[in-house]
Amino acid sequence: MPGYTTRILTIPVGGHDFRIRALSDLQQFADPTGRAQRAGIHSSLWSLFGQIWPAGRVLAETMHSFDVAGKRVLELGCGLGLASLVLAHRGADVVASDHHPLAESFLAYNAGLNDLPALHYRDLPWELPDTTLGRFDLIIGSDVLYERGHALQIARMMERHARPTAELLLTDPGRGNVGSFSRAMAAQGYTVDEAYGLFDDEGDAPGRGRLLRYTREAASQAA
Repeated sequence: MPGYTTRILTIPVGGHDFRIRALSDLQQFADPTGRAQRAGIHSSLWSLFGQIWPAGRVLAETMHSFDVAGKRVLELGCGLGLASLVLAHRGADVVASDHHPLAESFLAYNAGLNDLPALHYRDLPWELPDTTLGRFDLIIGSDVLYERGHALQIARMMERHARPTAELLLTDPGRGNVGSFSRAMAAQGYTVDEAYGLFDDEGDAPGRGRLLRYTREAASQAA
């Protein structure tokens, strides 16, 4: 026994049913080797990766119809990997990333459940540079600004891993850190469009859930 229990969910996205292995509930926890603790994942946060949240559903729905032709895509904080699985189902060039010790195995299992080949996965702590990951045309994430420090960490990730012409799509339930993040992105030459009312809110700011789309053209990047 792995020390936690799971369930199989059926998540419809764009008319296709994706089967997802998730943790049974938010009470699950298992860290027998201390790997999660060493990664800085507190026991109270351990189970969050193993759920399908409203923000994640909206990101997956967006990826069902978003133009990804010829683009290299990176998902930050993929969790169970629903958005990356949707992209893989479309044949997109996607790298899923997370820092939870179980994210890779759950992603692989969920790819198999949906008759997809193994997805590219990277263990990617946001605060540590990864010189081997390369750059991307499109970077995506759902509810990744949930702590104040994450705005700066992800802005620095964009500096390291976004191509001169790039897009960033985030679904955010209103954590309160979008303003500082948008200012950091503007300093890198990005403009932002926001769409509200796309999903049920989670967190402490009902009615503020949004899809944020940051775009930058090569000519607008600072020299």
